[in-house]
Amino acid sequence: MGVFLIVTIQVDMHDQLAMKLQDDLTSAIAKSESRGVLIDISSLEIVDSFIGRMLANIAAMSRVLDAHTVLVGMQPAVAITLVELGMSLPGVRTALNVESGMALLHSLSDHPKESEEDASSDT
Repeated sequence: MGVFLIVTIQVDMHDQLAMKLQDDLTSAIAKSESRGVLIDISSLEIVDSFIGRMLANIAAMSRVLDAHTVLVGMQPAVAITLVELGMSLPGVRTALNVESGMALLHSLSDHPKESEEDASSDT
């Protein structure tokens, strides 16, 4: 959508699928010179530590490619699990839904210096 990529995960993620998503998304960011990635995880009921690390890795790779990452639609059980696992997901911003996630991406791309300073404290 414009300078942003939107990824909707429709199935439960297994390790191979998460790794493929990471590779495909990184390539797509570089090829399209995207400024941001919105990942809709509303269909995910379970996120284990590996999937959490993959999401954090996607955000880190996106940052290196000058793009921001926003996760939307996180189920309460997923949020609880991530906290219980001690996962902070550095560099990953969150929003409740796609609309607010897109607004956040627009805001981040309008203020790149400010967002880089804040990225280390985001969860």
